[in-house]
Amino acid sequence: MTQTSAGLGWQTAWKIAWRDLHASWAKFAFVIVAVALGVGSLTGMRSFSLVFQRTLLEQARNIMAADLSARDFHTYTDAELSRLDKLETRGVRHTLVTETVSMASTAANPDPLLVSLKVVDPAQYPYYGQVRLVSGRALRNVLTNDTAVVSEEFLLRMRTHIGDTLHLGNSQFRIVDVVRSEPDRISSSFGIGPRVMIAQAALPATGLVRTGSRATERILFRLPPTNSRQKQTIDVDALRKQVEAILPDAQVTDFREANPALVNGLHRATAMLTLVSLVTMVLSAIGVAMAIHAHLQQRLETIAIMKALGARSSQVMRIYSLQTLFLGVVGALLGIVAGSAVARAFPILLERLISLPVEGRLALSPVLIGMLTGILTTLLFTLPPLLEIRDFRPLRILRRNVEDDQRPGLGRILPRDRVQVAAIVVILLGLAAIASTLTQSTTVGEWFAGSLLLVLIFLLLTASGVLVAVRKLLQRYRAHFSPIARQGLGNLYRPGNQSAAVLTALGVGVMLIMSVYYMQHAIVLDLNNTSGSRKIPNVFLVDVGSDELPGIEKLIVAQPAVQGKLETIPIVAARILSINGVPADQLQIQHYPRRMLRVTSITWADTLPVGEKVVAGHWWPKGSAAQQLAVSERTAKLLHLQLGSQFAFQTGDQKIVTTVVAFYRSDGQHVYARSQFIVPSRVLAGQPVVWYGAFHADPARVGEVERSLFAAYPTVTVINVADVLEIVRKVVDQIAMIIRFLAGFAMLSGGIILASSVTATRFQRVREVAILKSLGALRKQIVSMLSIEFLMLGGIAGAAGVAFALALSSILLHKLDVSFHPGWAISVAAMLATAILASVTGWLACWSILQQKPLEVLREE
Repeated sequence: MTQTSAGLGWQTAWKIAWRDLHASWAKFAFVIVAVALGVGSLTGMRSFSLVFQRTLLEQARNIMAADLSARDFHTYTDAELSRLDKLETRGVRHTLVTETVSMASTAANPDPLLVSLKVVDPAQYPYYGQVRLVSGRALRNVLTNDTAVVSEEFLLRMRTHIGDTLHLGNSQFRIVDVVRSEPDRISSSFGIGPRVMIAQAALPATGLVRTGSRATERILFRLPPTNSRQKQTIDVDALRKQVEAILPDAQVTDFREANPALVNGLHRATAMLTLVSLVTMVLSAIGVAMAIHAHLQQRLETIAIMKALGARSSQVMRIYSLQTLFLGVVGALLGIVAGSAVARAFPILLERLISLPVEGRLALSPVLIGMLTGILTTLLFTLPPLLEIRDFRPLRILRRNVEDDQRPGLGRILPRDRVQVAAIVVILLGLAAIASTLTQSTTVGEWFAGSLLLVLIFLLLTASGVLVAVRKLLQRYRAHFSPIARQGLGNLYRPGNQSAAVLTALGVGVMLIMSVYYMQHAIVLDLNNTSGSRKIPNVFLVDVGSDELPGIEKLIVAQPAVQGKLETIPIVAARILSINGVPADQLQIQHYPRRMLRVTSITWADTLPVGEKVVAGHWWPKGSAAQQLAVSERTAKLLHLQLGSQFAFQTGDQKIVTTVVAFYRSDGQHVYARSQFIVPSRVLAGQPVVWYGAFHADPARVGEVERSLFAAYPTVTVINVADVLEIVRKVVDQIAMIIRFLAGFAMLSGGIILASSVTATRFQRVREVAILKSLGALRKQIVSMLSIEFLMLGGIAGAAGVAFALALSSILLHKLDVSFHPGWAISVAAMLATAILASVTGWLACWSILQQKPLEVLREE
């Protein structure tokens, strides 16, 4: 015994493992294929998704024209600007954008017009995106200290042309071009009047902005380039903290908050891509587990002989651990090669479907994660079958195919000792670590491992219960079944069969694949119905009088270019008096301009407005006259409001004290998006009101609507953001396309992995088919028996998997605030498809067995 122990070192164990590998390459192909598919899918999809996310974030930056924005309603002091200048040493650039309103006139039309003035530094603005001019020229080439660019609306209202002289404050400017679109139009202040844009250097001479002026100062920041050394020392979160410290009263936002549609689309796409990565990882683990288990079951005779000759269990485990490690490494390396091909192929396949410039390259982190995942999952899922043979006596192993397991009920599938329980714990901890790495969230990793454990337990119990039910059914109604049907159903629980394992593996696979389908379907539907909808308002009306509103509604409805109806919001000017009894001028708040405490606006709504969602509290019943208040989630956070807070404001001569009963969140796409405070309509009855409006028009025909509105209502300001929203809509559509594509790829990969899992059981059927042939069974009878077994396995697994997928998807989608509408037709189709997949795959694996002669097989045994 001592010689045996000494003679079976690592080198000897590797020689035995290599000989076994060399003699059975065809069988080990299943392990390599399962690992390679899992690693390839994981590596390729994560590489592509990382690059795609970066591209989406670039689009989000284009909407803000910067990485970060700080907005305030007073001129920044020299001390503040000096501290901001120090950020230049870290590669952070910044530029000032001033927005205000002013009276303007032209030489052709001396009657002044109130305009929305935007003052920029053309050498720097914008950092991302571009100001599109009618001439097609760049802004920096046309905007100087004595020139201006204006909107088409300005030319219409002033009846003027390019080349005319514009009078603005104490200065004169020559109109040189027409602004077609601005990248940050949505994130800018909606000024009153047509757009006029001049250079920052020309502002002092106009005399328009001085201490106490009603101007919005917005500083745009740009981080260092991605490939620079400085980029490694500062990111957007670190920059935000520094800017908030320098400008404590400013409203600071980063590019991730620039447009809710794009941000929500990105958030949901990231969640979906993460789910896809986790699914491919688990499906790969299932394939590895099935293939390794089948291989070790086939090698139990060899293991029994080695143990009979004196080998210890630890020595046997050493042999097969080395073997498994080698297979995992080979499969992972092949997977990385496949992943590289996948990452490069995705942009080529999608170049006709999306217009985003997505690169096809393999990222380093997914390669390392994929490699470690492939090896780790291979080793982890080898533990249970290796530990299972630890206490087996050689005689019991040799007789396992003719002796039924005498352990009752659940004893056949539950762990036998503490070591196996510890192995399961190790597997779950390993999966949790992988999931945490993929999602960059420890909580997600813990929930993922825990949920997988619960699902496995439920599926094992379901599989065990179904097999027991089939057995009792045959015993009780044996005479009602034909011999072929009895044999086919009996195969589900014959000695040595792995029906419970196959049912569990298939069930988990179907659950994960269908979860991917349900989630991508719900997320894409939600994106199309909200963020990507062509009905989202893209033209806004400012300063509509109550007497003008009915006529404007009729005019909008009559316009052929307008789709949908006019959305309206009433605005009442107000002043905040106190919060919870603390006067407004004594409130301890930051990043909320104190000017907005003195001059703010309040609106009313008797029902929850379109595009708003209550996130805390409750909305009041229609017709309520209670002094209640709903506050936007962001404003409530800045003002430190809680449900039940007392909020007093004054409008006109009336003081109104309200109680905060709800916080709401806006999708940013409708007319109420910029509201901060909402009360029941009766609370503001009789107060002077100004209306704002919004509607959706064909982006190519917005000019027609603008001209019609100007002709009938020349005092109403029209703000066109159709171009910007069209960019957002196209990007969101492309997000949906990517989600569909990657989800389809994951489901295809999952189907292949599950097929290889079923195929791995073919070696268990060789002896059975040979014995049946020896006893005189015809080929068509064997075909019928196996078909019944495969269809039963696939049908049961499909039903269980779909049921769990429905439950899991509803929970995950609820977390993402996405409505879940299960498609029952596709659910039934998935059950049938699983049965067909199991049958077809089983037949592809067993077809060669039917061609073998019984004597050849029995001699090998």
